[in-house]
Amino acid sequence: MSKTSSRDELWAMVRAERGALAEELAGLSSAQWGERSLCGEWTVEEVVAHLTAGASTGRLRWMVSVVRNRFDFGRHNDRQLAGHLGSTPEETLERFRAVVDSTVAPSGHTAAWLGEVVVHGQDIRRPLGLTREPSIEAVSEVARFFASRDFTVAGRSAIEGLRLEASDGPFAVGDGPVVGGTTIALIMAMAGRSVYCDDLAGPGVDVLRGRI
Repeated sequence: MSKTSSRDELWAMVRAERGALAEELAGLSSAQWGERSLCGEWTVEEVVAHLTAGASTGRLRWMVSVVRNRFDFGRHNDRQLAGHLGSTPEETLERFRAVVDSTVAPSGHTAAWLGEVVVHGQDIRRPLGLTREPSIEAVSEVARFFASRDFTVAGRSAIEGLRLEASDGPFAVGDGPVVGGTTIALIMAMAGRSVYCDDLAGPGVDVLRGRI
């Protein structure tokens, strides 16, 4: 397995993934902006606003918002999102473009914020039939982070007692029935997107699918 990247390297990956996503979004039609994403009930435009919110909110503002919303993280996320949603998709995109280079984050877990843009990027791309995937370096970092703890997603719990093996990169972790596939499919499954289990193979897939 490759070495863990430095924080500066991780932020460079975040910038690259945000920039690539912004370029793809520029070509969307009005109907596509309104498509439902893989992230719950949110539309494509709402997911983009959520990404902007995350890149605009430091630790103190994040905690104040959580407390004001009585630790209801769903309501917290919805209100943060609403504050960064433009009056048009074009304005929402411009707000996202403005934070492409931001290193503001609610915590110092930089790999988690790389995971935010990687996962939400695929939440947008898959329903729209967009085929770009993040770099293998970026997805390998996110896979290691998700597998190591339950933080922004319950990755460690989802894969307990399973062996995950990437078919396109160095990521491999765990012992037990094997779940194999591309690193991005493994990431998205750990993030709770069950549709990506269709892209995986091995005796552990049904166990993983049942957990998410």
